[in-house]
Amino acid sequence: AALLGSGDHVVASSHLYGGTVTQLDVTMRRFGVETTFVKSDKAEDFAAAITDKTKFVYAEMISNPSSQIGDIEALAKVAHDAGLPLIIDSTVATPYLVRPIEHGADIVLHSATKFLGGHGTTLGGVIVESGKFNWGNGKFPTMTDPVASYGGVSWWENFGEFGFLTKLRSEQLRDIGATLSPMSAFLLVQGVETLAQRMREHVANAKVVSEWLDSDSRVEWVKYAGLANHPHNARAKKYLPEGPGSVFSFGVKSAGELSGREAGEKFINSVQLASHLANIGDVRTLVIHPASTTHRQLTDDQLIEAGVPQDLIRISVGLEDVKDILWDLDQALTVASGRSRS
Repeated sequence: AALLGSGDHVVASSHLYGGTVTQLDVTMRRFGVETTFVKSDKAEDFAAAITDKTKFVYAEMISNPSSQIGDIEALAKVAHDAGLPLIIDSTVATPYLVRPIEHGADIVLHSATKFLGGHGTTLGGVIVESGKFNWGNGKFPTMTDPVASYGGVSWWENFGEFGFLTKLRSEQLRDIGATLSPMSAFLLVQGVETLAQRMREHVANAKVVSEWLDSDSRVEWVKYAGLANHPHNARAKKYLPEGPGSVFSFGVKSAGELSGREAGEKFINSVQLASHLANIGDVRTLVIHPASTTHRQLTDDQLIEAGVPQDLIRISVGLEDVKDILWDLDQALTVASGRSRS
């Protein structure tokens, strides 16, 4: 919102968290901002969507929950060729697995509520600026024009590489008030201190769980970029050599008279160790049916564009002993499908 005003335009991937889609497609639209959601992952399709009113290009590093991997270098070239910044939401990846700025991103966002905090206890967010984008290219008057409320300073001319973050602190926090409480800041810092250790275990468990699900006949499909059969497996190896996180999705195969969606709901209601919660990045394993929860505000067409079919189960693999996680998934799949693993 700090870069947008009435009449502006955004080019964004359609493979985004449901709340982000709603913010861009509903909230910002009420303020006169239009968004073009690009369905494909091809950089040339993002380039084709850019207009003279576009203010930035937006994508997720690892999309939630479809596990698409953003081609940061290609998207950065598209954005920079048009004189625009590339903004990347790297919540699912975290700075431990990838640092998008090193691949050309200009601004990186994190929901600190997820893996950075690590325990699902605290609301907060992080914005990281590369300091390399040229805000003085004529496309961003709010960054270059004198600011009357601060004695006529220019965020870009006076603060240079810190201009955007200075604008956020001075204007957005002043006007909107999205400031962390001291206790929230303390809890998030506590989480960050163990980020590396936790992410290593998250990724290790996710690898075992994804391969186990992929080999199960009761599972229709698995979308995890760490699997060799995922279309973005090579991209994951390039950008995320330590592993593509621990949030991914799978579909429970329809059984008898149950549809895929009904089988998925039955699975959700049958887990005993995993928690049925809407957040991700917790030390506990979490499962959810996005079409009826986190993405329920989307239309059927938007669900398809976001890579969220009706039978999709999203799993955020936690830090429990992986044998316990597999036991729980096995018994829940048995209940949902009416048959044991073969």
